[in-house]
Amino acid sequence: MSDHALGSVTQGSLSKGLEVRLHADVSVEEMRVGKFLVIQGRRSRFFCLLTDVSLGTANPRILANPPNINDDFLIDVLAGSGTYGTLELAPMLMLTESEKESSYGESSIEKINGQGDRQSNGNGLASYQANSNADVELLPVKTIPAHFSQVFEASEKDFRLVFGWEDDPFRRNFAIGEPLDMAVPVCLDLDRFVERSNGVFGKSGTGKSFLTRLLISGIIHKQAAVNLMFDMHSEYGWEAMREGKTVSTVKGLRQLFPGEVEIFTLDAESTKRRGVRGAQELYLSFDQIEIEDIRLVGFELGLSEAALDNANILFSEFGSSWISRLLVMSNEEIKVFCEEKQGHPGSIMSLQRKLKRLENLKYLKQVSTHNYIDQLLQCLEAGKHVVIEFGSQSNLLSYMLATNMITRRIHGIYVKKAEKFLQTKHVGDRPRQLVITIEEAHRFLDSAIVHQTIFGTIAREMRKYFVTLLVVDQRPSGIDNEVMSQIGTRITCLLNDEKDIEAIFTGVSGGQNLRSVLAKLDSKQQALVLGHAVPMPVVVRTRPYDQQFYSEIGCQDWPNKTDAEVLTEAAIAREDLGF
Repeated sequence: MSDHALGSVTQGSLSKGLEVRLHADVSVEEMRVGKFLVIQGRRSRFFCLLTDVSLGTANPRILANPPNINDDFLIDVLAGSGTYGTLELAPMLMLTESEKESSYGESSIEKINGQGDRQSNGNGLASYQANSNADVELLPVKTIPAHFSQVFEASEKDFRLVFGWEDDPFRRNFAIGEPLDMAVPVCLDLDRFVERSNGVFGKSGTGKSFLTRLLISGIIHKQAAVNLMFDMHSEYGWEAMREGKTVSTVKGLRQLFPGEVEIFTLDAESTKRRGVRGAQELYLSFDQIEIEDIRLVGFELGLSEAALDNANILFSEFGSSWISRLLVMSNEEIKVFCEEKQGHPGSIMSLQRKLKRLENLKYLKQVSTHNYIDQLLQCLEAGKHVVIEFGSQSNLLSYMLATNMITRRIHGIYVKKAEKFLQTKHVGDRPRQLVITIEEAHRFLDSAIVHQTIFGTIAREMRKYFVTLLVVDQRPSGIDNEVMSQIGTRITCLLNDEKDIEAIFTGVSGGQNLRSVLAKLDSKQQALVLGHAVPMPVVVRTRPYDQQFYSEIGCQDWPNKTDAEVLTEAAIAREDLGF
């Protein structure tokens, strides 16, 4: 907390926030929405988020007869007394130190017993647990400071006390960005992040993909979980285009972590054209498609409920080969089948015509002798992170079908592993935590189909079977409310649509004060972070995904380094090895 007071609390309430009158020597132009401020109460400190800025006057006659624009003396006389600036603050966190002089620098690195066992209060806004090991108690705000309590800018120490630091040896903290007006890292607790499903939201062009790549890099670097990414636009695995006027690329996960990330492709030709190295081909077969998969893509295929009901009749008769048998049946054979099994000829013929579109998908075969999903699962069990590229097969029908087929089987295997672990209680039987990343998430989690898809099941089960989701979407209002309420941490870039903004705060009590903050974010490199992995909601300037980031996570760009830099690094390495 800085020493210079910015203003005083004049009025407010717990539900609507606090009003602060700025002191005369503080310019209202220095106050930006999203800024962090600290109110020093008599018993506690209140961490607050600036949600609105306004101007006020002590007497309406000043507005009726304003001073001349050239009369600097009168303007200065009125400033702070007759005219003043006011701030609207939303209290986010109460902080009570356990000791009068609590140290939270390097000396507080010792772990506090029981610190990690405190539970969230369950309102969904934040974890209310410090991401550092300082001996402090963080509480949800259930009271407000007294009249004329002084307001200060939050200092670097305040942020480190609450959000910790990235190189904390006792925690898997990962810096996602910095406050809007300070150069101090804001960290996520990755252990808390991966144990629940999470979301990255924002309208098109706000940098969701870069932010998602940043988060997954942190999970890989800190070894918090294994990742399975369904890469719809082939931008996570090898490289991706950087937005801007100049044509340039950024490294994908395989280049950053060459020994830890495997790329599987559903379109080998596209992958080769883009120069991706070491990608493995992935094929699925008709006998792996179940009714649930077809129901998910029913809208894309134009299927009616009657057609899906008749698909159940075909599945009951032919088992896993029902699609292969249907596609080769003649009209006469369909009529005979319907007479024997009480099906509807028109519905089955319509189903046959529309399922023929599946024959155009490059990755689908009639029968596959090799089980590619088992191969993929072996990579995950070995601690490898898997990116599945779609190449030219990135239309919604193709993406939704393959994603659902693969996820359903992997989830089924994880359920068995989790049940075995619950039986044996042996550490060696504990499944690796798995994070599954899907784009266009509202297509899988729409209210009409969410209860019939594997993704709805995973979102509701949370950490029960060690599988969680990372959903990436530009229309959060299209996601079922029950699923949104289960999203643990929400990282949200700019949204303009009122329905989408409202959806972000589904299942979050006390989040309405943040609506104005979300609507005023910049269109690039700014995000509101709230939920299970952060001690309090925070607006950040997101961490750049650039050469500096590559080096910070251990990926050195050796070809572009000078000889002197390489020799210096070599000398350090020799010294570390004891030579």
